Amino acid sequence: MPLADTEWDLVTMWAQQYLLDTPAPHTALAEHGFSREFIGALPLTAVSADNARALVWQARKDIEGQLRLLEALAAHDRLSVLPEGVKAAAFRDRLAEDLREHHSKDQDAFLTCVLSSGAQVFIDRQDLRETLRSFVSDPHRSVLLVDGAPDSGRSYTYTLIRHIGQHHGFRPARVTLSPASTAGQVIRRLAGFVSDPRAGLTPPHPGELNDLLPSLDDAVHWIVGRATAADERYWLILDECDKLDASSDVWDLISQLALAVYEHAAVRGDAAPRLVLLGYGPTMRQLPYDVRGSVCWDTARIVQPDDLRRFFDQYFHESPPSFVASGALQDVSIAELVDEAVGEVLRAAESGECDGGASYMRRICTAAEGAIRVYRSL
Repeated sequence: MPLADTEWDLVTMWAQQYLLDTPAPHTALAEHGFSREFIGALPLTAVSADNARALVWQARKDIEGQLRLLEALAAHDRLSVLPEGVKAAAFRDRLAEDLREHHSKDQDAFLTCVLSSGAQVFIDRQDLRETLRSFVSDPHRSVLLVDGAPDSGRSYTYTLIRHIGQHHGFRPARVTLSPASTAGQVIRRLAGFVSDPRAGLTPPHPGELNDLLPSLDDAVHWIVGRATAADERYWLILDECDKLDASSDVWDLISQLALAVYEHAAVRGDAAPRLVLLGYGPTMRQLPYDVRGSVCWDTARIVQPDDLRRFFDQYFHESPPSFVASGALQDVSIAELVDEAVGEVLRAAESGECDGGASYMRRICTAAEGAIRVYRSL
């Protein structure tokens, strides 16, 4: 499972403290195993914080680069003896698993059901998996809308998108919306994702001109243009769209973003970013007419027992517990394990014992993750 942005912030801090706190950053990186070509592409200066951001920015472009950086950090003699060294090693192991899966001919990232070595699960959503497969492969599709009832797993879609992005070469940039969100806030957040941290560039601010919409259009095209020109491919994700106030100026921003992404895709093809709107239902403000032919839809729904049954059946066939694989318990079948796991997960979720304050969907996932850990320990 790829590292989250907050985890990359931690990696950036480690890189500054343990790899680049030196007046000779080129030499330091060479001593830690980075290639001459990789180091030569970095705009290193005398400022260690800027160098760390540049290093992480460059390393994140592919799984091999991410793993190379975490291997260097986890092996560092000063970091490895600290409690944070355990976390660095865990990050390294996650990325090593990602790389193994990336090169495996037997793995299909779209069908993965267990992520992060069992720490996360993604249950069923077969329609979404195939919608995402089509969305990734079709350059003429530029907007994905995911609706569904509250607590049905619309936002959890982001978990699978992150996993697929690691293996299909795009970086998801998510902004979670709220009733208080403004277009200016969202623009600044998106700009922080798509801008090279070394450049210090900022988009036009919607409040700087008297006429809001032209200014908003300038800011949107700045963001989409930066994302299109970047070495990485971006998916711009706005989560919890249903939380927006009806009068919010973010609705105008969404329309402008959808149109700008569509227009850039027409010229730049797959280099243009994609737009993903989570919690965006058919009764909400309609997107611009020109965009509608490039839209994909998915509807999330709350997990049912049959969904859990398919999930555990896939998991146990792909990764049978050791006592089944070895034949130690001849009378235990995978079907029996599936029945047992489904029953325990439903019981834990309905009782609220796994996380009583969370939504039902989150409790289902937490209980399933707990079941995976138990079966892996047997």
